[in-house]
Amino acid sequence: MPSIKLVTENEASGRVKEIYEDIKATMGWSFVPETFQMIAHDPSHLDSYWANYKQTMTPGRLDLKTKKLIAYLVSVMNNCGV
Repeated sequence: MPSIKLVTENEASGRVKEIYEDIKATMGWSFVPETFQMIAHDPSHLDSYWANYKQTMTPGRLDLKTKKLIAYLVSVMNNCGV
């Protein structure tokens, strides 16, 4: 059982619900990952985190596959248990 209560998609309202919908639409996901649900208790924090995540993980100068590979390799190098 998690020690931090998540804000589920069913519980989300207002700005949090808008961000959840943007997350799913932008990333092509059918769900909102728990990382986002965990910080949604503070909508301004969720908004900032999502804006940064979206900027980083959507195609730009590097394609998404390359960005994910870089994120994975950094995690491995930092012994993040991946």
